[in-house]
Amino acid sequence: MSAQTVSLAVRLAGLSLKNPVLTASGTSGYGLDLLPHGDIARLGGIVCKSLSLRPREGNAPTRIAETPAGMVNSIGLQNIGIDAFVEKTLPALRLHDVAIVANIFGETIDEFARLAARVDAAEGVAAIELNISCPNTDRGGIEFGVDPEATAKVTEAVRRATRLPVIVKLSPNVTDITVIARAARDAGADILSLVNTFVGMVIDIETRRPVLSSGSGGLSGPAIRPMAVHLVHKVARAVPIPLIGIGGIRSGDDAIEFLMAGASAVEVGTATFTEPAATLRIASEIDAWCRTHYVHDVNEIIGAVVRPVAPPAGSPRGPGASGASGG
Repeated sequence: MSAQTVSLAVRLAGLSLKNPVLTASGTSGYGLDLLPHGDIARLGGIVCKSLSLRPREGNAPTRIAETPAGMVNSIGLQNIGIDAFVEKTLPALRLHDVAIVANIFGETIDEFARLAARVDAAEGVAAIELNISCPNTDRGGIEFGVDPEATAKVTEAVRRATRLPVIVKLSPNVTDITVIARAARDAGADILSLVNTFVGMVIDIETRRPVLSSGSGGLSGPAIRPMAVHLVHKVARAVPIPLIGIGGIRSGDDAIEFLMAGASAVEVGTATFTEPAATLRIASEIDAWCRTHYVHDVNEIIGAVVRPVAPPAGSPRGPGASGASGG
């Protein structure tokens, strides 16, 4: 099937991608950092580093700690601010034929809405992703993403402020992720992305102190992939809107697991720390897998584990199909 053309294009609500691979927010800057490592136009999309109303310096070092199967980070949402992004970075990104997703965060619902309106008025953004794993200062610092009511309210506010597709990025640090997923869907989310990082800690046993200056941080990388695949599968069965899978993807095979679990696309993050061009390689590996498995359109495998599996043509169907007596 090497000469066979494979269609990798996917459509998630109003977001059209040439292939199902995007960068994950916070791992490749604003996308331009990848230019020395390959043609970003070959990607499905760039999800930019989280943006706030004003620039943020982030946390003091140490902000990243390596683990045996990934890393724990607490960058503190360092970013250039929405004005610098719209006025300086976005025009440079628009020169490349790639879908641009602006990831935004705020400490209040009003900040989310103002950011969404600012992005909506800018030229060239394909969708908005909401980082709701940040404190809601109006609710005493409780994270938006662990509270169904807060999730719904911030989603509603952003939905009213923009015509762009709204992606809500879900936290895994909840009792039942489907409750949060339904709240986001009912409030107007077009797409859900999952999962954000798990909470983790690394301790320096010589100093007897946490390695990260903030104490704990977000665990990402291959260690979380089976849990992330499980949560994507769980949400895919509960909420009938498009999903983007995130968590420890470092190969085309990893990405295909997420697609079969019910995601229509994936975001790749931690893998780019050691291999900046990992996203490009993974997109190529998905194409190669489809060719060797006689899949003409990647959409054929999306949700394969969610929907009932039809037996191969000519095979027995159902109990007793082999002719054996049930008595």
